[in-house]
Amino acid sequence: MKFLRNYLNKIKPKFEEGGKLHAFRSLFDGFETFLFVPNDTAKNGVNIHDAIDSKRIMSIVVIALMPALLVGMYNIGLQNAIAAGVADTTSWFSMFLFGLMVTLPKIVVSYVVGLGIEFTVAQWKKEEIHEGFLVSGMIIPMIVPVGCPLWVLAVATAFAVIFAKEVFGGTGMNIVNVALIARAFIFFAYPSVISGDGVWVATESVMGFGADVTVDGYTCATALQHAANNVPLVGASADVLTTNDMLFGFMPGSIGETSVIAIAIGAVILLYTGVASWKTMFSVFAGGILMSVLFQHTLPDNPVAQIPAWQHLVLGGFCFGAVFMATDPVTSARTETGKYIYGLGIGAMAILIRVLNPGYPEGMMLAILLMNVTAPFIDYCVVQSNINARAKRLTKKN
Repeated sequence: MKFLRNYLNKIKPKFEEGGKLHAFRSLFDGFETFLFVPNDTAKNGVNIHDAIDSKRIMSIVVIALMPALLVGMYNIGLQNAIAAGVADTTSWFSMFLFGLMVTLPKIVVSYVVGLGIEFTVAQWKKEEIHEGFLVSGMIIPMIVPVGCPLWVLAVATAFAVIFAKEVFGGTGMNIVNVALIARAFIFFAYPSVISGDGVWVATESVMGFGADVTVDGYTCATALQHAANNVPLVGASADVLTTNDMLFGFMPGSIGETSVIAIAIGAVILLYTGVASWKTMFSVFAGGILMSVLFQHTLPDNPVAQIPAWQHLVLGGFCFGAVFMATDPVTSARTETGKYIYGLGIGAMAILIRVLNPGYPEGMMLAILLMNVTAPFIDYCVVQSNINARAKRLTKKN
């Protein structure tokens, strides 16, 4: 590491003002600060700094995403083999390798487009590169269907980075989750890419891996789509999913959202390192359970309302959204009391959308985006309530 540090110090003048490679100053700065914690100090005021800066925090989140991503890759290959009728004769390694070959281009496109825009903006503004897209660039491919075309993913990523982030001032200034804006853009601009039955399973071989599905009109709906169509999810008469399928994530769905166990591992990492708030995370699940129980007792004829509360939590993107997106420190509530309110609102709203809008059986995306917009107001009300309470105590003393 010392050799690398010395080498970067040697070539750094070439990227500074007046250097031959000044046009790539932001790129060099981003690479340098990713490898080494900056030793710059505050010039005024009293500040305490440690080595955990924004880049280190984003790196922890990316590490926490890895279990869900790896299981998602395997599940892509598994669903492909099931669709082709060769699941019993295909090795787990071949399934994983197929999923890797399908997912890797999406990750590359997401990072190339997103970081390319951020590098350009940083160079134009003569600022350092914002590191927030390290996480968004990984999440975007994980929350879209496996059948999403690369060009659609590229357009959605560009739209999200420009209009949900850069126009607000970059990392730390955006009011809505960038990754979810990319998904929302696809949902509203290209609905057939994200809401059709056949988009959740990769039905073609990639570079010789996987089995082609040659059946005409092959479709494969998600579990929530089955429920919306009044198809039982589990049981002897259904045989659609088992409890293990729901927990391990062996079912059709977005690439990184299906495995509850893998997401739980990521949650432990985020909570142990203090990156995510347990108050927000817990409140999302609490809000989902309360709303699910309420609908079960008030809407007996609604098939989605009759899904048990625990199944609501493990299906769709509920767990992934609660762990990785509701806890986004930039777009979520920041006051301690506000985190409870914010999380409860997301959980309740997600179930509300699932039950009352059969045309969109997921709900988590819209719930988080709605509460992102509401978060500043929640914080304002909490702060104002504290101010009023203190003012009353002062008035009584006087």
